[in-house]
Amino acid sequence: MMNNNIINQVENIVDNIRTVDEIVMAFEYTQLCSKLLRHPETEHLGRKIIINILDNWNKLNSVYHEIWIDLIEAAGFYPYLEKNKEILHLDNTSSLIRKHFHSSPNLEGKILHEEQFFLNKILQEEKNLIVSAPTSFGKSLLIEEVVASLRYYNIVVIQPTLALLDETRKKLNKYKEYYKIIVRTTQEPSLSKRNLFLLTAERVMEYKGLPKIDFFIIDEFYKLSAKRDDERSDVLNNAANLLLNKHKSRFYLLGPNINGISDGFAERYNAVFYKTDYSLVDNISVDIYSKHQGMFGKRGIKKKYKEKVLFELLVELKEEQSLIYCSSPNRARQLAKRFLDYILVEFIRLDNEHFELIEWIKENVSDKWSLILCLQNRIAYHDGALQKHISSTIVDYFNSNKVSYLFCTSTIIEGVNTSAKNVIYFDESIGLNKDIDYFDYSNIKGRSGRMMEHYVGRIFNFNKPPIKQDILIDIPFFEQNPVSDEVLIQLEDSQIKDKESDQYRRINSIPFEEREIFKRTGEIINGQQKILEILKRDINEQYHNIAWSRYPKYGQLQYILTLGWNNLIRENENTKPMTLKKLVKVTNDYSRHQNVMILVDNNVNYYKSQQNYQKYDDAEILDFAIREAFQTLRHWFQYKVPKWLNVVNELQKYVCREYNLIAGDYSFFASQIENDFIRENLTILVDYGIPNSAIKKLEQVISPKITEDEVINSIRQNKYYELQTLIDYEKSKLKDLL
Repeated sequence: MMNNNIINQVENIVDNIRTVDEIVMAFEYTQLCSKLLRHPETEHLGRKIIINILDNWNKLNSVYHEIWIDLIEAAGFYPYLEKNKEILHLDNTSSLIRKHFHSSPNLEGKILHEEQFFLNKILQEEKNLIVSAPTSFGKSLLIEEVVASLRYYNIVVIQPTLALLDETRKKLNKYKEYYKIIVRTTQEPSLSKRNLFLLTAERVMEYKGLPKIDFFIIDEFYKLSAKRDDERSDVLNNAANLLLNKHKSRFYLLGPNINGISDGFAERYNAVFYKTDYSLVDNISVDIYSKHQGMFGKRGIKKKYKEKVLFELLVELKEEQSLIYCSSPNRARQLAKRFLDYILVEFIRLDNEHFELIEWIKENVSDKWSLILCLQNRIAYHDGALQKHISSTIVDYFNSNKVSYLFCTSTIIEGVNTSAKNVIYFDESIGLNKDIDYFDYSNIKGRSGRMMEHYVGRIFNFNKPPIKQDILIDIPFFEQNPVSDEVLIQLEDSQIKDKESDQYRRINSIPFEEREIFKRTGEIINGQQKILEILKRDINEQYHNIAWSRYPKYGQLQYILTLGWNNLIRENENTKPMTLKKLVKVTNDYSRHQNVMILVDNNVNYYKSQQNYQKYDDAEILDFAIREAFQTLRHWFQYKVPKWLNVVNELQKYVCREYNLIAGDYSFFASQIENDFIRENLTILVDYGIPNSAIKKLEQVISPKITEDEVINSIRQNKYYELQTLIDYEKSKLKDLL
């Protein structure tokens, strides 16, 4: 058991290092630090002292440099020794040999820290690896190690969002000579070279003819857990089960702040579960809420006071970058706008930058959107509702220091790889109803400080941090206690642990052909059964609404979306502010006009007609309208609606066959709406984060006869990124792609 006196002693030392002008106790600190590093239970405290010494190196007398450099090496901080080799100079041969020994075997010029080196050795052996490590550990570097090793012919990388996959694609694009990089289910695997599949779990399950996979990686593997209330847990379990038990693949699972996994999983799959708190970054917690006890609140005067304290702090931190955690997209945008108003009223000026995105916004959205003025003042927001190319551009601006303040939602936890010197824990919930737990808080806190850039990050707590708890991740397809119908139906009979359960008997009683359809679509079993019953009941009377192809009429669309809305929405799933009636209308409108501004204009007119929106001015109403239109585009058109169309499509084909009727085919319309009505061979550009506006211009010059795999080469060879019709922002996005 660690002595509290040691913890307090280290905290006092670190506080002294940070606050004094000269570190006069440097030698005494080396003695304690050396002792701490020698024992597994205290070595993290030794690393904490070293990180803070590095952050305050200019306060050290040069006579102590050599001994501290020895301790930095003893801690295994080889990346810092390499990055700062002019200052942190290794003099003796044995140290230089050890540093060289930690060079990456596959990544030229990369030095691994002690723990990365250890884990990479496991990956090189015949063991699988499950890693729980801090955000700043550098777990994703090991993904590149696996790819660069060229040991595996077919690799799958599964990540929870397209934004993360796009980041990974950019990092791994340098290996395109050795791998065909596949991001869409329509791309055929190469037969002449290796294949690297960068996919969401949904796309793994949708990929027809997936070749034998030798190795797979799941980033943020905690999303396998059914207990974390993630609607996509089922499909991730099904993808993992497919790759583990059908393909017999080796694997690497990575995630943060996890204490354990389902008992027996590691043993069953020849894996090492490795939990570490090793980090090259230290986090300072700054208590704001206690200083203003009882004065913060969610409404009225207390809400305004809390915001005022935030804004004053942000101005104080203006020389450093800050992420501000907010509970929802609407909250992030409103708070960003109010901070903008605050600094304009206070006549606070931030250095201006040139943002190519602004020109695109003016041309394709509105010159009155508040994001323009926010960007001009180094402020931005990031959430799941923004168009993909906008959100990735904002992250690029933040990472390159063009943006100083980024107001974020839970995308900061799981949707994007970025971090900052400062993180502000401002709201204490995800959405309206889900409180931030210790796991979420730890992930938010982990975004403070950036390895190789900030030695120390700070989290400013505007709320009391959640109580510490152990996070145990269940793996439902393996544990089966509990397990959803949607996961159970995918398991082989030999995998079932309880064949006497009512759940198993019920699933097993479904007719074989129906069961195969339910497995293929992967959606809610009970909901699919209900849709099947309705289709059979309605097949004669509603045949005209069921058996349509290509583009639906309004009544046909209404019939199918009603089936989806009533039967495929999960319990407790939040659909607000969408309604079934509105979804049918906006889907029909968008499919006819194919212009997001039609949705924006409709939203503006709707809000202006509502009594409870009379208190907002035109600029605020426009912001609400844009946010909701983009949310509709991302969540409903690019995710939910095509998924429902494809499910009902499979079910109506089955019913029509049963009744000897000609079936409809919704696949064209589903694909069109999912891909924003882009021509089929150009849809790959959507996944590569190219704006719809640029793709429409490329339609004029790229042949519809070439394959989607040939599109990128066509752009490169013909220099289409220099087209006169493209604006600078569109040209930049295309050059990034190449």
